[in-house]
Amino acid sequence: MSTSTGTRTGTLQPSKPGRPATPVANPPRRRVSPERIAAVITLLVLLAASVVALVDVGIDPAKMVQSWANAERFFGRVGVISFPEPGELAYLTALTLGLVICGTLLAAIISVPIAYLAASNTTPNAAWRALARFFGVLTRAVPDVVFAMVFVLIFSLGTLPGILAIGIHSIGMISKMFADAIEQIDEGPRRAIRATGGSKLQEFTAGVLPQVMPSWVATVLHRNDINLRGSVILGYVGVVGLGMQMSFAFKSLNYGLGLGYAVVILALCVVMEVVSSAVRAAMLGIAPTGRGLGDRLLRTVRRTRNTQSTQPTQGAGERASNSATTVQSVLRRPWDAVRVRNTTWGWLAAVVIVASVLVCDIKWGDLVTIWGKIPAIAVQFWPPSFGSYEAETMFAAMGETIAIALAATVMTLVVSIVIGSLAARNVAPSAGVRGGMRFLLVVVRGIPEIILAIVLIVITGLGTQAGTVALAIGGVGLLGKLIADSFEEVKAGPERALTAAGATRLQVYAGATVPQGTRALIGHTFYMLDTNIRAATLLGIVGAGGVGYHLLNASQGSNYGTVTAIVLMILVTVLVVEGIAVWIRRVFR
Repeated sequence: MSTSTGTRTGTLQPSKPGRPATPVANPPRRRVSPERIAAVITLLVLLAASVVALVDVGIDPAKMVQSWANAERFFGRVGVISFPEPGELAYLTALTLGLVICGTLLAAIISVPIAYLAASNTTPNAAWRALARFFGVLTRAVPDVVFAMVFVLIFSLGTLPGILAIGIHSIGMISKMFADAIEQIDEGPRRAIRATGGSKLQEFTAGVLPQVMPSWVATVLHRNDINLRGSVILGYVGVVGLGMQMSFAFKSLNYGLGLGYAVVILALCVVMEVVSSAVRAAMLGIAPTGRGLGDRLLRTVRRTRNTQSTQPTQGAGERASNSATTVQSVLRRPWDAVRVRNTTWGWLAAVVIVASVLVCDIKWGDLVTIWGKIPAIAVQFWPPSFGSYEAETMFAAMGETIAIALAATVMTLVVSIVIGSLAARNVAPSAGVRGGMRFLLVVVRGIPEIILAIVLIVITGLGTQAGTVALAIGGVGLLGKLIADSFEEVKAGPERALTAAGATRLQVYAGATVPQGTRALIGHTFYMLDTNIRAATLLGIVGAGGVGYHLLNASQGSNYGTVTAIVLMILVTVLVVEGIAVWIRRVFR
């Protein structure tokens, strides 16, 4: 029974005999903020735009199957896949890995202070945060190919153009992920250190770094994988390594040798992915186990108290001796399997880094002498101009690039949610399913998008269809893994509670896993869109549609003003995407 009093509705509360029943108001509904509504509408608009872009691209599986005859003719001309001499192949492989590792390491080091300034909970003020975010977006928006063009002009041939191009471009991505990880930490440790008079450096090293280190290691390893695949296209603009030799082979119509280099690059990507997964699993295995000194001391003290409660009372001297022995045994960290494994990984990483620097044979003196060349080269890139192209043509090409990125992202998202969920340990119905999905992600992620685009262009011809499919397939490997990792890292408490209440596996997934991982899912999707915008530009270089075709023509024709104009268009696009992503993450926090 219910009563109405004005606009309030409630139920009658039972009363004592002789007293009238008193109405109890229903709990107030949670008010949804207008900003949250606007964020939801924005996401729906982006989703609708992605679907429209997917329709406009005109992907037709039936026609792709019919075009398989083109692939048969192509592979007929290829003949037998060939490889270079073993010594040359080993050197080129080591050189490519060295370039990628050095560039990624350079970006990781520089990204730490930038991420600290860009994170909302560690930055000194809003001005520093805006400056750090802008610097990250700027380095992320400029394609690494453009950086490589500039550095090849400055240094000519050598390893420095590749290292600097990979490093500077990667700063944007790594610092962004670093900053996002800092913003999601538990503020308790930092506040405790601050309350005891700790400095800002102590807050960071003891309160922030231990929490974000597993995520940072995973981010750097992810980026290293991406840089290895991206190093292929840098060869098209003069960066030494396997990518350059593959481009020479294809340009000279030696398709057998070109595919041989492609097979080697694919194998390297798969091996690198396996190593990255092993390192990441080791890092995540350390963080949640509670093996720190404080945890061990607490457990030891509890065991000692339990023992004392069941044993005869000891003398004061004997208790003091046992206490000292217990503390000393805890302070001396034993060489257990975990510590041996971590130490081995640490030394192995140090050896790999030193070997990478040595094989690159960096001419450090060039870093001192380049400053005199910069003014003359900078003049060639300014002012920006569309050159012989009309503005309408360039804007249409940029719109085509955005459409490719949107269409590829929505295709990737749909497939990645399914595969990524089944690849998560807490979602997969069995270890076999999880292992199979993880292996699939490794294989897909190991295929460089540019190689996939070249094959698809052979099958379907030039145009946006090949670029969209190549980005969608390549993106599944990255986004699927990010989704799987995020779902594995959600808090287990809500999942256990639903399981204890009798919920099915699907109900646990929908009621606990997905809600906790939604914010990360949104962030990863925008990261994918951000990546696809630049990747769509690069794929245009090999004929996959978009503004990349004009970028390649401008660079080959030394029309560097046009290169600058195209880069500025890309920068504006990425800034808009970055602004939307930051706003939506803040609203759903």
